[in-house]
Amino acid sequence: MTTAVARAYLAAADTFADLVERIEPATLHGPGLGDWDLRALVGHTSRALVTVVTYFDQPAVNEDIPSPEEYYVRIARVSIDPADIAERGRQAGAALGDDPVATVRNFVAQARAKVEGTPPDALITTIIGGMRAEAYLPTRTFELVVHMLDIAAATDLPVELPPEALAQASHLATEVCVASGQAPTLLAAMTGRTALPAGFSIVP
Repeated sequence: MTTAVARAYLAAADTFADLVERIEPATLHGPGLGDWDLRALVGHTSRALVTVVTYFDQPAVNEDIPSPEEYYVRIARVSIDPADIAERGRQAGAALGDDPVATVRNFVAQARAKVEGTPPDALITTIIGGMRAEAYLPTRTFELVVHMLDIAAATDLPVELPPEALAQASHLATEVCVASGQAPTLLAAMTGRTALPAGFSIVP
């Protein structure tokens, strides 16, 4: 796959690896996001690479989720225990091992090989059903972009996000708002009419 969608994802993946390389190892046990320390946050972010490697090796028969925004709408309907999410993040952080930089670089290389070797219309099996590979990738770009901002905030490290990845993530966020009925709230806030409600989020 050599589409614009794939290029945005791979640019975000490379930027993530570069960001992890700039993290001082001693800070990995410091604050990350919510219940996660920084190691868990980086580990959770790395799952945007690991899931591509895993799911692209799992063919699907049916296309259950037709778009990236529908993926997030469906995910929001699934009852997930926040404690389980927190624990998976901690496990992903532990899986980074003694050399998180090398581990993340390896994940990026594996993800790149899968993306470049997979046709855009290939049906893959995700956690909530079958999707086209090119429809799934923007959800992973979104995760990389959002969590790189989280890592930058936790570490005070500057990060220059690839414009194509930032544009893709922002576009998907808007589409999720439309699909979930939250677009009027977002549009009113973006045009200075109102502030976003406390706790407003497009992700569970």
